[in-house]
Amino acid sequence: MARARPAPAQSLPVYRAEDIQCTDGANMGDALTIASELLLDDIYEVPFGEDPQRLAVLPLDGTRFRVAEGTQIGTPQAVLHLDCALSFMSPDGMTHEVLVLVEVDEDAGIAGIFMLPLTALSSGVEYRLVGIDTETAQRKFAQLACVSFTRGTHITLSSGEQRLIEDLKVGDRVLTRDDGTQAIRWIGQSTVRAVGEFAPIKIHAGTLHNENDLIVSPDHRLFIYQRSDELGAGQSEILVKARHLVNGYTVTIMDGGFVDYFQLLFDSHQIIYAEGIAAETMLIDTRTKSVLPEDLSASMGDVIPGHSDLPHAGLDVNEALLDRPDAAELLRKASSR
Repeated sequence: MARARPAPAQSLPVYRAEDIQCTDGANMGDALTIASELLLDDIYEVPFGEDPQRLAVLPLDGTRFRVAEGTQIGTPQAVLHLDCALSFMSPDGMTHEVLVLVEVDEDAGIAGIFMLPLTALSSGVEYRLVGIDTETAQRKFAQLACVSFTRGTHITLSSGEQRLIEDLKVGDRVLTRDDGTQAIRWIGQSTVRAVGEFAPIKIHAGTLHNENDLIVSPDHRLFIYQRSDELGAGQSEILVKARHLVNGYTVTIMDGGFVDYFQLLFDSHQIIYAEGIAAETMLIDTRTKSVLPEDLSASMGDVIPGHSDLPHAGLDVNEALLDRPDAAELLRKASSR
């Protein structure tokens, strides 16, 4: 496994804050901005026809990121700061959360501000600002960055038993692809609205030789061993994000309602078997560490062998190779036994 390559960039759907205008309130006529300049009860709107663009980011430390190459928006290599989490209320009484990211220039001045919606926003709707939070933004971003399985997923144990993820316990020994059987170090669980970036992806039974449906978080990476290089990836072992396989029929987005997400942590980043599909476990880095309990986070330190050495780096497939409706079928064919 290659260990000298960088971690994959995370792709975030963002709006330019300058396009999100205050249409009523104290800041009427001004664009969305940083927490210290915002006022509660102001109303903001997304312009008609405005769609989010993908901001590619790499983690640095704490609440800092770097804009990655290949981004649709932002300046490659520029530093980003996570400024705050905002809560808006729409006329139907629903609450919508967004994160505010600030790009800075070489003199630490603001070069750009981006709004990352955690739920889908509609153009022309009046969103009233009801919450400004500078304390929990990092944790909310971490929840977005964590790869998660959903309630009802069967995980393969060392014995071969297929056990529901909600019945697993810390210390249970799970079959891994690279390191034999490994004990679970920690299990995380959260219930979130299944909308926007938190809407899970369903890989329908049979799509990748799975007997049952596999439902995971959008950025969850699946491991595929290609017996033939159907995608043109140039390598037999690849990692593919679930969101990049969505085709509307065999791989779909489950938007709406609530979803129970579970994170499995091992002493190192692992590939395990969920519904028979090889899939990654939680990777600890500066984006995800804040979801851990404080005592566990402190005991692990800042450098975590097996996570910080990126044991599965270099296996991610270029998204452009997956931008086709038959991508899932090609991978099923490529990995046929």
